[in-house]
Amino acid sequence: MSLLSSIDAALAAFVTFVWGTPLLILLVGGGLFLLITSRARPYRYLQHSIDLLRGKYDNPDDPGQVSHSQALSTALSGTLGLGNIAGVAIAISTGGPGAIFWMWVTAIVAVATKFYTASLSIMYRGYDSNGELQGGPMYVIREGLSKKWRPLASLFAIAALLGLLPSFQSNQTVQLLRTAFAEPWGWANEDNSFLFDLSLGLVLAVAAGVVIAGRIQRIAKFAEKIVPAMVVFYLALTFIVIAYFWQQVPAAFMSIISDAFSGEAIAGGALGTVIATGISRGAFSNEAGIGTESLAHGAAKTREPIREGLVATLGPIVDTLIVCTCTALVILVTGVWQEADGIKGVSLTANAFSNVFGESLGPILLLIMVLPLAFSTMVTFWYYGTKCFAFLFGHKWLKFYSLSYIILIIVGAVASLDIINNLIIGMYAIMAIPTMVSTLLLHKKVNYSASQYFEHNQKKFTGKVN
Repeated sequence: MSLLSSIDAALAAFVTFVWGTPLLILLVGGGLFLLITSRARPYRYLQHSIDLLRGKYDNPDDPGQVSHSQALSTALSGTLGLGNIAGVAIAISTGGPGAIFWMWVTAIVAVATKFYTASLSIMYRGYDSNGELQGGPMYVIREGLSKKWRPLASLFAIAALLGLLPSFQSNQTVQLLRTAFAEPWGWANEDNSFLFDLSLGLVLAVAAGVVIAGRIQRIAKFAEKIVPAMVVFYLALTFIVIAYFWQQVPAAFMSIISDAFSGEAIAGGALGTVIATGISRGAFSNEAGIGTESLAHGAAKTREPIREGLVATLGPIVDTLIVCTCTALVILVTGVWQEADGIKGVSLTANAFSNVFGESLGPILLLIMVLPLAFSTMVTFWYYGTKCFAFLFGHKWLKFYSLSYIILIIVGAVASLDIINNLIIGMYAIMAIPTMVSTLLLHKKVNYSASQYFEHNQKKFTGKVN
């Protein structure tokens, strides 16, 4: 067995272990608990969430670095794109159609989870070594809990540095570029594929370096312009494919529901694999309970923690319930997942689009949407990583982290997808532990703040506050 095979096997075993029953209970069970204890407020005030997103209550003098809409766009740029396209394809190829059902479950409880984690990211902001106000799970733990919980803050920051690597995004982006352009046009083949991938990795690295030089303000402005446009474009593409195969839509939904409780669509019929795959990919899709979204929402300009919590609830609705469902339907109605024969990730989704738009145009249309979102994810993850790095080591060595991050974009372009995917999924599980534990310990603080906020602003809302 080669060294890479041994590493891949070890990481696969690690993922199976960390995404076991205890973590699934923590994420889904914890989310259900938060849903109940919140009295479903995050679901009842979605209109107010939209008003906040539109800037109706923005105050430029409030502490923070970006607006509500920019914070949400930044958070979405870290989840939309390859997490919703390649991630859904991986979920179906690994766990069958039933995995999508469990992604839906995570999204429903994620609305409540994000309400709490984002509210806490504002409620317990802290100052970094440069004296700048920051938010995120590590600051929530440091500022909101006693010293005995401090190791959890470091655990989150370390896991985030490993889990928020740009390698998956660069790997899948290069793969799609090769599929859409290089191979059909004869630019890449078995003899020069490594050189082609390396060249594209260098281009992505240089472009990322230009954007991240502007820090969160430039990233937020970039995300605010790109994310909404690309979501609308992608939904239009998926609706065309779904309409073309409209007769297969009922069967696709039936397979999602039936396989969710049988596991018959995967080898060995392992129901546990279906559930674990769906929940882990759902968490990777919307990041609720993982804590990364709090790093973005913690930068919002506001003095009201509940406002940012409400804005954050829109994330799982967009990225998982809408975008992921559309991706899943495209893959299922076209039947490409049954004919994949080892093909997975973004190439599987590209094959699905090729069924309608043709082998040349299909991948190109997908690329138009994937490339800017994958790129925005890379630069957003850099921002998340700098916050975690600075929390652990201060700002003195931050330039070395940025340089390493840029190099990893290049490495990801030519590395093994399985190794990258397993490392990231494993670290996401580790990040979830301090995030969910601190959220559950501090949930009463959010409940109290929410009661005060809704009672004080009752006249502004439609509906009665109970």
